[in-house]
Amino acid sequence: MKNRIKTRARARTSKTLEGDEIIQISPDQARNLFLKKQLLINPELPEGKAGALKAIENLGYVQIDTINVIERSHHIVFFTRCPDYNQKYLHELQAKDKKIFEYWAHAASLISIKDYRFYISTMEKEPKKDSWLDKWIKEHRSLIRKVRARVIKHGPLAASDFQDVKHRKRGPWWDWKPAKMALEALFWQGDLMIKERRNFQRVYDITERVLPKNVDITKPDVEQEKKFFIKRALNAMGIATIQDINKYIGISGRLNKWVDQMLKSGQILELTIKDLNKSYYILTKDLEEIRKSKTGISPRVRFLSPFDNSIILRDRTSALFNFDYSLESYIPKTKRKYGYFCLPILWQNQLIGRIDPKADRKNKILIINNLHLDDKKINYNKFMPALSRALNEFACFHKCEKIELSKNIPTNIRRKITI
Repeated sequence: MKNRIKTRARARTSKTLEGDEIIQISPDQARNLFLKKQLLINPELPEGKAGALKAIENLGYVQIDTINVIERSHHIVFFTRCPDYNQKYLHELQAKDKKIFEYWAHAASLISIKDYRFYISTMEKEPKKDSWLDKWIKEHRSLIRKVRARVIKHGPLAASDFQDVKHRKRGPWWDWKPAKMALEALFWQGDLMIKERRNFQRVYDITERVLPKNVDITKPDVEQEKKFFIKRALNAMGIATIQDINKYIGISGRLNKWVDQMLKSGQILELTIKDLNKSYYILTKDLEEIRKSKTGISPRVRFLSPFDNSIILRDRTSALFNFDYSLESYIPKTKRKYGYFCLPILWQNQLIGRIDPKADRKNKILIINNLHLDDKKINYNKFMPALSRALNEFACFHKCEKIELSKNIPTNIRRKITI
């Protein structure tokens, strides 16, 4: 099956997009479609929290992360797409409106409640046989029953509501107290849900009290589930390889069988990108989007979170944008090249550099520790005004009243930034 798909792709690489037949597209067309689907080119989103909800629905998920040297990653993802975004929107969507829920997609993520039923089989498979969690649960069944009973009686509860006489390592994300582990196990299995977050700490309650009564909980069969996630990934990426589809939301198992069925039924099409020797796939309904994708140029400069959906697949980012990126937060300072929490810079339809910001919240200063730009991709006369505007908007979003540019930034660049 896999070989047949690859052979078909190789036979088509010499052709181009003409008439009614899509065979090969240019890298520019691929980037434009991808960025539009990622809501980074002319996002047509409603105002307020409805826009944030629509973004989650379009992207499939938004990853949550703890690092807060600037606003946490998920807030940055929404800010880059929703000009009027307010951090309170996510709390309202989760705790009050119950329009989103937390679970594991590509990583721990915010997901539309409409997608809940497609995660049921994953919950039922937890814990994976012989995994460390499986072993832990078997050793702590009595504790898990007690924790669940307490949540039923007194919930919603956070891990901090449970007493532990032993001193154990704690942190904003992982808290290895036995009660915390029990809560996590019950969460992964679907017995508990995250009702809300208080100061970023998870607050758990039994699923029956969190999940809205009108949510469809019909468990899909394997075919329905796999094809749903294939469509979900393609809708968010525009075009993607099978590997991209697998990794984007974290679909388990091989997809070739389902992709081949969707090809035969006409739901998706296969294409290639010039100079990239891979088979890509696209939803048939998006074919016209490529035909209309002449330039797709956006005048805005956007700073992308390291966990932004558009760059989370590093190999894909390298292939489509010729941009190699890695997060340096977890390596020693002496080995960092670009900065602790360096953000890729998107301008027009290219990734043209990196910026390393830090929010001094006490003094209300946005500090730019470093700025690395790719001269070959930039028209500075057009870029610098857009960069200045983006920096000022970013500072405002962080409630900073001043921007401080480090001397690490070349003098000729610093002088052209208006702050």
